[in-house]
Amino acid sequence: MIREGSMPANGRKSIFITGAASGIGLACAKRFAQEGWFVGLSDIDKVGLKAALLAVGPENGSIHPLDVRDREAWENAIGEFGRETGGKANALLNNAGVARFGMLNEMSDADCDIQIDINLKGVINGARAGLPLLKAAGGRLINVASCAGLYGSPKLAVYSATKFAVRGLSEALDVEYAAYGVSVACVMPWFVETPILNAASDGSNKSMSESLKAGGLEVYPVEDAAQVVWEAAHGKALHYLVGKRAKQMRFAASHMPGSLRKQLRSRPLL
Repeated sequence: MIREGSMPANGRKSIFITGAASGIGLACAKRFAQEGWFVGLSDIDKVGLKAALLAVGPENGSIHPLDVRDREAWENAIGEFGRETGGKANALLNNAGVARFGMLNEMSDADCDIQIDINLKGVINGARAGLPLLKAAGGRLINVASCAGLYGSPKLAVYSATKFAVRGLSEALDVEYAAYGVSVACVMPWFVETPILNAASDGSNKSMSESLKAGGLEVYPVEDAAQVVWEAAHGKALHYLVGKRAKQMRFAASHMPGSLRKQLRSRPLL
């Protein structure tokens, strides 16, 4: 662990966040720190972690370099965080994720594998490693899925598959972990302005964010997602949606799946 002047939690509520160096993870870290929580910042980006700690205030957190695919690294990071918090965590936010855009038949094996390994295996690793700390606090496991986990998104087939899986995992663990006094929430954002959307679509010079906006689709700020995660940490519901479009997608997927499928098939692929 790199602590760069950080201090122990001193009895404050605590949250461990993956993917905390940027995007939704960093926005959540700032929000929880502002509310007085002690934040465990984890990411594979060590330079970004140092900047994130400065952003939340060195006295408000600790940093833990972590590749969520590595089970041993998870045990080490959670162990270090637990020593800062008295062996407890009020929440664990499984946020780290990646996306690769393109047609499935044109996607490389590596691009398929990394999405499955980080988006799904990484979340499973976190749910397992973090359970002892969550049990000790009667805490809340918060998994970030996506609206791509409500209905499959073209050119995001593998990403969608992983987010469907995270949603299913969350629903199952909400039942399993209740026996330990731990509740589970699944946060499903619409497209949010994160580094994931900075990548270009295949065959285009436009970023994914630019392509979405050009197609008339909203892209929400990270602060919107952070607000919903804050609500999820304090609520009792299982599913939380980020953005008006997310709620519309859930309604369409539940009540008008045929119409939604027709709409998607008629839309030019990004």
